[in-house]
Amino acid sequence: MKRLTIKEEEIMNIFWEEGSKFVRELLAYYDEPKPHYNTVSTLVRGLEEKSFLGYKAYGNTYQYYPLITEKEYKASALKDVISNYYNNSYTNVVST
Repeated sequence: MKRLTIKEEEIMNIFWEEGSKFVRELLAYYDEPKPHYNTVSTLVRGLEEKSFLGYKAYGNTYQYYPLITEKEYKASALKDVISNYYNNSYTNVVST
C-alpha cells in the first residue's frame, strides 16, 4: 500500500471520522487561511488515484468516500516499518 503525505493524511482523517464528503465540504474543516478549492480537489483526486478514496458522481460533481479503513492503513504502515527497519522480525522490534 502506498504511503500518505501529511496533507493527504489530514484529508483521510476527515473521511475516516466523518464519512463521505464533497470537496467543498472539506474546506469547512480547515482553519483560516483556508486552502484554495483547487488545492484540496487535487489532493483528493490524488487519493482517488492511489485507491484510498472512491467516488459517486452526481452530475458533474463527485462525492468521495474512503475505500480503506484507518485501521487497515495503520496496520499496513506498521508492517512496512517492521519490514524495512527490523528485517521483518517482531522480536527485533520488541528488543529495540
